[in-house]
Amino acid sequence: MAAVTGGTRPGSLGRRRRRRQAVQRWVVVAVTGVFFLLPLIAMVEFTTRAPSGSGRTLDVWRTLADVGRLSEQYPDLLDGVTASAGLVVLTVLLMLVLLVPTMIWVRLRLPWLRRPMEFACLLPLTVPAIVLVVGLAPVYAWVAYFLGPSSLTLCFAYTVLVLPYAYRAIDTGLSAIDVRTLSEAARSLGAGWFTVIARVVLPNIRSAVLSASFLSVALVLGEFTVANLLSRTNVQVAINLLGKRDPSISVAVSLTSLVIAFVLLLVLSLAGVRRRSRGPRRRPDQTVLAATPVQEIS
Repeated sequence: MAAVTGGTRPGSLGRRRRRRQAVQRWVVVAVTGVFFLLPLIAMVEFTTRAPSGSGRTLDVWRTLADVGRLSEQYPDLLDGVTASAGLVVLTVLLMLVLLVPTMIWVRLRLPWLRRPMEFACLLPLTVPAIVLVVGLAPVYAWVAYFLGPSSLTLCFAYTVLVLPYAYRAIDTGLSAIDVRTLSEAARSLGAGWFTVIARVVLPNIRSAVLSASFLSVALVLGEFTVANLLSRTNVQVAINLLGKRDPSISVAVSLTSLVIAFVLLLVLSLAGVRRRSRGPRRRPDQTVLAATPVQEIS
C-alpha cells in the first residue's frame, strides 16, 4: 500500500505521456505548417506589392480574374491551363484502363507474371526524366506525324511516369482483398469477366483507385521537364515562359495553381473517405436474417 501511494500512479503516468505526445504532435504540425505557409505568404506579398515600392495593390489579381483580358495579353497561359486540364483527365483514364484490368488478370490467371510486371512498372523511377525524354523524342516524332503536335499527346509519356506510383497504390488495394475467391464466386453465379472486374473487384479497391488517381493528378499538374524538352505546352511551361515577361503574373498563377491542385486533391481524398465511412448498406431482411440464430439441421 505504501509503495502504491508513495510512488507514481500508472494512471498519472499514462496521462502525462499522452499530454507529452499531444504537445509533440502540435509542435510537428506547427513547424510543418510554417514551413509550407511561409513561401505562400511570400508569394502573396510579392503579387500585392505596388510598382512604386510602397503600399499594396490588387491589380495583378484583377488581371488574373479577368479572363478576357488574360486571354488577350497572355494567350499561352490559357493554352497551358487547358492542356493541363485535358492531360489530367486523359492520363488518369489511360492509366486506369491499362493498369487495373491488367493487374487483376495477372493476379487471377498469370501469377507468375506479377514480379516481371512489378519490375516493368517501377522501372521509370530509376530512369532520370532527361533520359526518358531522349528515348521518347523519336517516338513522339511518329506521334506528331500521326496525331499532330498537340500537347494532349503528352498523356502517353505521363502514363509511363505515373506507373510506379499508381501500381503501388492499386497493388496495396488488391492485396487487402481475396480477389480469387470473389471472382470465383461471381463466375459461379454466371457473371462475365467484365462484370467481375467492374462490379465485384473494382468497388472493393475504390480507395486504391482514388489514391492512384490522386498521385497521377499531382504528377501531371507539376510536371515540367518532359513537356519543356518535347516542346509541348502545359501549365508549368506556360508559367515559366510567363515569368520572363511578367514575374508578378507568373507568381500569381503559380499560387493559384497550387491552391486549385490542393482543392482538387482534397476533394478526391474526401470522396474516398466518405465512401468508406458509409459502408455497405443492409436491407431490412438482411438485418433480420443476421440477427436470427442459425439452427442445426439434424
